[in-house]
Amino acid sequence: MTPAAVAVLVSLLAACASQIAAPPVVERRGPADFPDAYYRRLLSQAKPVFRVDPVRSLVVIEVRRAGSLAQFGHDHVVASHDVAGIIAPDEGRADLYLPLDALVVDEPVLRAEAGFDTQPSAADIAGTRRNMLEKVLETDRHPYALIAVNDLGAGGSARQLRVALTLHGTTSSVDAATQFERAGEEVSVTGTLAIDQSRFGIAPFSVLGGAIAVQDRVNITFRIRARRVE
Repeated sequence: MTPAAVAVLVSLLAACASQIAAPPVVERRGPADFPDAYYRRLLSQAKPVFRVDPVRSLVVIEVRRAGSLAQFGHDHVVASHDVAGIIAPDEGRADLYLPLDALVVDEPVLRAEAGFDTQPSAADIAGTRRNMLEKVLETDRHPYALIAVNDLGAGGSARQLRVALTLHGTTSSVDAATQFERAGEEVSVTGTLAIDQSRFGIAPFSVLGGAIAVQDRVNITFRIRARRVE
């Protein structure tokens, strides 16, 4: 390659590199009102900010059957592998969100871990997911579940954490039993909580006048992993 050609190639590579923007603090896909500016300000002040890693994070929701004909229904496990958001440990703050239209229903491994000894058919699972998204969560109007924490506490501590949960357009404070760990460039938060669907204006799904239904209360476990933003 001639010196002139090398010079042209270097110029092109430099031009391309200059157009590559630094990754955003949060993923592009997310609620319009996510407090991105707040976390950018922390970064500008050289304060530690951690981005949630959806690949290593998991939220699992157990939905139990109810009604006089409950034996003809199924318990269900609903999971999110797409939880996203930001944690700022020094500020005691975290803001997370789940895209509800990405929820997965009745993965066999998660059903087994929940102790469910049956596996609904593919048609049953598809119908359950459709009813959940369209009739229960109404994701066309409420596409996200939002989680906000303002008192995260110190790393290594197990505690009851007050969480502001926004679901179906309603925000309510709930208590979660959590374990928060911070090690080097990573943080993790694990825990459990229980919520009543009716508290968020959600009518638990039912058919046959309630003879086959799901319980109002659902149990949630979560594992959140986040890595520091450089």
